[in-house]
Amino acid sequence: MAFRLRLQNITFSYGGANILEDVTLQVQPGERIGLMGRNGAGKSTLMKLIHGDLQPDGGEIDRAPGMRIARLAQEVPDGADHTVFDEVAGGLGEQGTIVARIHALTGHSPTEMSAADQKELHKLQHALDTESGWKLQQQIESVIERMSLDPAARFESLSSGMKRRVLLARALVCDPEILLLDEPTNHLDIEAIDWLEEFLLRSGLTLIFITHDRMFLQRLANRIVEVDRARLFDWTCTYDMFLIRKAAALENEAQQEALFDQKLAEEEVWIRTGVKARRTRNEGRVRALERMREERMARRSGTGNVKLMTQDAERSGNLVIDARDISHDFGGQPILSHVSATLFRGDKVGIMGPNGTGKTTLLRILLGELKPQSGTVRIGTNLQVAYFDQLRAQLDEEKSAIENVADGNDTVLINGQSRHVLGYLRDFLFSGERARSLVRYLSGGERNRLLLARMFARPANLLVLDEPTNDLDAETLELLEELLVEFKGTLLIVSHDRTFLNNVVTSTLVFEGDGIVKEYAGGYDDWVRARPVKPSSAQIEKDRTAVALANSAKATVAADQPRKLTFKEQKELEKLPQLIEKLEAAQAELHQRMSEPSFYQQPATEITKVSQQLQSIEEQLQSGYTRWEELEP
Repeated sequence: MAFRLRLQNITFSYGGANILEDVTLQVQPGERIGLMGRNGAGKSTLMKLIHGDLQPDGGEIDRAPGMRIARLAQEVPDGADHTVFDEVAGGLGEQGTIVARIHALTGHSPTEMSAADQKELHKLQHALDTESGWKLQQQIESVIERMSLDPAARFESLSSGMKRRVLLARALVCDPEILLLDEPTNHLDIEAIDWLEEFLLRSGLTLIFITHDRMFLQRLANRIVEVDRARLFDWTCTYDMFLIRKAAALENEAQQEALFDQKLAEEEVWIRTGVKARRTRNEGRVRALERMREERMARRSGTGNVKLMTQDAERSGNLVIDARDISHDFGGQPILSHVSATLFRGDKVGIMGPNGTGKTTLLRILLGELKPQSGTVRIGTNLQVAYFDQLRAQLDEEKSAIENVADGNDTVLINGQSRHVLGYLRDFLFSGERARSLVRYLSGGERNRLLLARMFARPANLLVLDEPTNDLDAETLELLEELLVEFKGTLLIVSHDRTFLNNVVTSTLVFEGDGIVKEYAGGYDDWVRARPVKPSSAQIEKDRTAVALANSAKATVAADQPRKLTFKEQKELEKLPQLIEKLEAAQAELHQRMSEPSFYQQPATEITKVSQQLQSIEEQLQSGYTRWEELEP
């Protein structure tokens, strides 16, 4: 079956302005497409259209007949009372549900089964022919083993990270040709994110994914598609190159719009000049002005950026927190074992570790909210603490955004100046309507921005941030990073966002198992370089495979005798240098064209055409290099 997924001139809205407008996209096998765009731009909507959960208002979605597309949603459900096997089997639809029920019934010996169960089993087995049922069960068991899951575990008892792994298995069990991932790293710890990256890179799957994790984008994406102002921009490059090209395109767009606005202003002055000018005016020029007015009215401005500002607070004492020999356990399980840490004013400390190891417990002990079972904690003088809670427990879902920030008042006091709360919330991209909405109707990104607004509305010299990056778009993340780097007070940050940690913190406290917490200088990359190397099972397997391949290659080399090139191969070898030189020149010319800011002002079809030419040339070059190595004596 031919692989085919094309979106042609798709338009979609939820009843108001178009979320997507006349967009076109074609997906090729093996592509890993990072879907970029601001919160609310329409990324998840586009995914739902591709998956078939939504139907477009206009345009056509062309899928190859029988194409299997699986989607991993952003939300992690609490889960009903069923096993991992049941949850994964659900990815096969009604047939999977039947297989799961047969699997549950056959887990008992025939003597333990009631007459009703035996009757049900007989009926279910007739619903599936024997061979089909066996194949489906093998399929389910295979993906469960591949994902290192316990089929008998109760889904509702799993951590958020393990639930997400089970949901990924559910998506993979139908052997999809395209896998859609919406914020796949949310609620995952660093170890789980590393595993997911390796798994997806090895899988060879065609991916379309949304993520705020910039390191995940850098490692996985081989194509970037951006949703911006209801349109799609196909950059056909890696994330690093996208950042460079995007900056150049934005600068060029701003220059073009400034020139257009200047020309429009001049024409408006001309049309309003005296009676003499109006009598002799050029009607063609008048019509051109009308078109310019229409074009200016139709222009969609980009979403603004969040305006972040910390409140000035009195300086804390030089010593902020001094923890000595802290130990704490829950139910006999060590959470912290003889942990010591000292924070001074201005320190920016990251806390890393797997989910469930005790990072939030450590925060509570350091802030004096929880007394350790042994050890001492001394808190410095004049501390004013602002806290960002990843569970958003500080937000009252039955109150509006305004009420959550201003506690029922109309104004907030920001650095000694009184501001109306609506104006303050506009700095965090809340329209008047969204500011008056109840919190339970807000998206994940809006809730996080609201929590930031609430936190920054209070003076603080110690900011405590527990997973602040979830659901924030890249632009807001970068602004938050800049603010925190410039913050004169002290920071304590729990995060699994590796780029965020690299850009902000000056040291890290890392949970290393059995309650052991060690301090490392620098951010995530510094910890990776300094930590004791402990190979994962996947790495061990990879090393074994590499050794086996190397031994096989050595054996082949030893067995093979050097052979003489045929006449045809000799002629091919003679032509290869000239061919490679020609391809390299064409590659350099295309790179030069694509580096010019004006390149991205062309229609999307032309940009895609040139990008595909470049990809074809690079593939031919790689084939040429490989063939040269094969033929070169």
